[in-house]
Order: sequence, then C-alpha cells, then structure tokens
Amino acid sequence: MSTPTVTAGPRAWAVRLGLRRGVTEFGHMLRTAEEVGWNVVIGVAVLVYLWTQRDTPVPGADGLTLPELALPGILAATIMFGMTMGPAFALATEVEDGTVLRLRAVPRGTTTYSVGMLTAQVLGTLPMLAVLLVPWPFLLGDPMHQGAGGWAALVGWLLLGTLAMLPVGVVAGALCGRPARVVPFVVAPVVVLAFVSGVFGPPTGLPGWAQGAVQAFPLYWLAHGLRSTTLPAGAEALELGGAWHPGLAVAVLAAWAVVGALVAPLLLRRVTSRQTAGAMAARLQAHLQRAA
Repeated sequence: MSTPTVTAGPRAWAVRLGLRRGVTEFGHMLRTAEEVGWNVVIGVAVLVYLWTQRDTPVPGADGLTLPELALPGILAATIMFGMTMGPAFALATEVEDGTVLRLRAVPRGTTTYSVGMLTAQVLGTLPMLAVLLVPWPFLLGDPMHQGAGGWAALVGWLLLGTLAMLPVGVVAGALCGRPARVVPFVVAPVVVLAFVSGVFGPPTGLPGWAQGAVQAFPLYWLAHGLRSTTLPAGAEALELGGAWHPGLAVAVLAAWAVVGALVAPLLLRRVTSRQTAGAMAARLQAHLQRAA
C-alpha cells in the first residue's frame, strides 16, 4: 500500500526557497575575492594589534588586559554592524532598483525574498567571527574562563543578539527606501550608539540618565552578556550596579527579537504594497539626472 505524499503549503515552500536563495548568495560571497579579503584583512589587523597589546593592562579595569576587555566588544560590534547596516543597505538598494516591486508578481515573493536576504546576512557574519575566534586562543590565550560551557554561552549570546538586531536593520532599510539615506539615518546613529552603549567597556562614565537610556537598547545587553561570559570572576565590579544580570539581558534581547519579528514583516509588506512602476520610474529618472 503506497504512502500518500504530503505536499508542503505555499508558505513552507517559500521559506525553503528563501533559505536556498540565502545559502546560494552566501556561497557567491565566499567566492568573491573582495568580500573574503575584506573580512580577512580587517580580522587579521585587529588580531595583530591586540597581539602587540596582549600584556597591556587597561587602567581602572582591575588588571584586565586590553585583549580580554576588547573581545566581547568586538563580537558585539560585529553582530551590531552586520545585522543593522547589511540588511538596511540591501533592502534600501532593492527598493530603489525595483526588486521589491517585482516581488508582487511572484507568489509568496515577499516571504522568499525576506528569508533569503536574512539568511544571507546572518551567514555573512560567520567569516569575520571565524577569522577572529579560531586563532584567538593560539595568539592571545583562551578567552573563556568558564570552559566549554563558556563557548556554548557565547554562541547563545551571539544568536540572541542576531535575533534582536536583525529586524532593526530590516525596519531601517524599509524606512530609508534609498541607499543614500542609510548612512545619515542608520550608520551614524548606530556608530554613536556603539560608543555610548558600552560595547567597548561598561558605560560607567555616562551621566545617570544616559546610563538608563542606553540600557533600553539591545546593544548594551548583548555586550553585557558577552562580557559576563568571557571575563573572569570579579570583572562584574566594573559593570553598572557592580553585578552581572544575564537574566535581564536575555529578557531585553528576547523582547526586541519578538517585537522586531512582529513589526518587520508588517512594514516590509507595506513597503512592497506601496511600490508602483511609476514611482520606480521616477526614482530611476532622478538617479540618472544626478549621475549626469
């Protein structure tokens, strides 16, 4: 007796197609010398600099060296920049060039596009993380003071930070609509937020009201969680309040992830529905006039 074949629904088919599209784009990236070279050059430059400072203590950090204090910040910055700027530039570019408009002619096109773009962006951070983390123990010593459990926790924080920040990049790209708007409205605020949110060290030097403000953003809690995983016992004295708060960090990051997962698809569908051939032609004409 033959077993009946179960046909997947259109949404599941679109998700699988999007995953394949994202993996394919990631494969193309790995075969692009410029993309791979950028990750290698930046990663190696960071490692070389920190290796030259491997015995340099950070003033006021209770004997912690620069590489020890820098690692969680570098990882948080990699996730932050990759998950906000990458999707923002990609989506804004494809809104302007008409890719998003063409999705309306494809069944479940928005779902396939979204899953593919997000998959490619997430996978795109792996080369930089690999360049940084694989040689780190050999050059700068084992950064984990919690053994194998610390590495597992590190992966967990990176995944949770990705889920929290990826929708931010999608929303930013959808609102910008043009690549030229991404730099002033996305890149600049993200860079400022990186310096005030304690990515490269706890923001203890900020006024009390500013310390409370930065704790509303996921970036602070991602860096906090990574520091709680990689820094040795006693380092919590450097944090705001003088203690680790992993439970609160997980709650804030999860809240951003859930809200983003609800808002980003709605906004993306709205952007798709508002695209028209006339609007695209007008943008193309304006682009050609600027180029001339």
